Formats: sequence, structure tokens, C-alpha cells
Amino acid sequence: MKHFFLLLLLLPSLSWAQAPAKSSPYDSAHFSWRKPVPRNRLRELQPDRPGITESPFTVDAGHAQLEVDGLRLLNSGSGNDDQTRELHAAYTMLKLGLSRRTDLQLEVPIYSVAKQRPAGSDEWQERHAGFGDLTVRVKHNFLGDDQAGKLAMSVIGYVRLPTGGQVGDGAPEYGVVLPIDVELSDKINLEAQLETDLNYDREQGSRYLGLMPSAAIEWDFAKKLGMVIEGVTQWNTEQRRWQASTNIAPIIKVTDNLQLDFGTHFALNNLSDHQYFVGFTLRR
Repeated sequence: MKHFFLLLLLLPSLSWAQAPAKSSPYDSAHFSWRKPVPRNRLRELQPDRPGITESPFTVDAGHAQLEVDGLRLLNSGSGNDDQTRELHAAYTMLKLGLSRRTDLQLEVPIYSVAKQRPAGSDEWQERHAGFGDLTVRVKHNFLGDDQAGKLAMSVIGYVRLPTGGQVGDGAPEYGVVLPIDVELSDKINLEAQLETDLNYDREQGSRYLGLMPSAAIEWDFAKKLGMVIEGVTQWNTEQRRWQASTNIAPIIKVTDNLQLDFGTHFALNNLSDHQYFVGFTLRR
């Protein structure tokens, strides 16, 4: 797996090194959350949704961005001992651009319903609903923040707080995400990331380490229409088995500051979740 991601980094680097520089909204000025980037100099909208693979680009300094899962349904794979079903409504990510390279993010799960039943049973035995676990994240871009080159990279650190009661995971959780973006052409981008999480198992009362590498192709096949096709794998020290899925999500670019999306995650083995979602991104 590590050789795969190394190859993703090395192959496009030859063309990137020789590519002419593009104009940047940051060439001759410095901005912050107190001195916003003028609206006529904003970069192209680059949300972290709709896939698992996130964008390495931050929100422009002094501007806010709202990324919302209007609805998301998750059904656990048939190979798990217990079957679960989750419904998230208005699952919201609020972002604020702090500086040229850094933004602050607040993940707010407005309403969630979680149900569980033993494998083979037809009746749900547990049901919990309410506000979920709040997550605080910071993203820092250390390469390609001006969107002028072929390669961009960043790091995201987060802490998830146990605010969700029985709906949540029951203890603080932590993680680091390393996303990259490679511009293959004017209309096609290759994205990849490695996510490492320290999660908590409420039933076992213990923590476990999770790894989630992913890669995606984002293709803008028309001015207002795009598509994300993504492959995701997951492994953790608790189950010690790989889960795999492929995700497909059409994107509708309504304006420069509004984007709609919907899609599904297809499970590639019986441990992976099946997911369906619809959402949007709005920048102010």
C-alpha cells in the first residue's frame, strides 16, 4: 500500500516541475481572518466533501465555508457480528479561514439516529437518537496553497469530543489526515490521503488504532458538472481485517460559491458499510 501512494506522488512530479506558474490571489498581499481576501480574488471552491479523500486546500482567509450532509444513511456490512444502521441529518462542517495556509473547522452532527441488532435477528434491539460527537479540526497547507502548481499537500489534526451521549462513541478520539492533490489536466485531478485514527470502543472500554488510505479521481466533464470516483480501504487493530469500498458522487456546481452533491458508497467486502448521501457546500 505504501508503494502505491509513493507512486502517486512521484509520477506527476515530472510535469509539475516544468509547468508554468499560474496567477495567484496571494501574489502581492497578505490576508488573515481580520483582513479577508477580497471576493473577486477567491480561489476555486475546494470542499472536503463529497468523498472520504479530503482536499489539501484551505478556506480563503477571512471567509467561512459550510459543508453539509443533508442526509446520510449507513448500513453495516453483513460480515459484522452486530448489524448497525445510522441516519445523520444536517451533519455540518463549519470552516473559517484563519490565514494564507490555515483554517479552523468545527464538525457538528446536528441529529443522528443509531440502531443495533445481533446478526441474524430481524428486530432492532437498541435505538439512540440526538446530537452527536462534536469534532474540532485544524488544517494547514504546506505545499501548493496558491493552486498555481500541479501538486498540493496539507495536514489535518482533529479531536472528537464525547458530546453525543449514547449516540456518540463515549470518549475523546484523535486523528491525523495527510491529503494530497495532483493536477493531471485542466479537468482531472488525482487526490489521495492517509488517515490515522485513535478510536474508542464503548463496549470493550478500550482504544484501538485505525488506518484509512484512499484515492480518488475528480473529473470536471462540463462547466457545471463533475464526478468523484474513489477507492477506500480501512484497517484497525481491533478487527485486524481490511474493509474496502468504492464511492461514486456526481457534483453540480451551481455557482462559484455553491456546490451540490449526492452519491453512494458500494461495499467491496462483507465488512464494509453501505452508504447513501446528499449534501451541499456554501462559501461566504
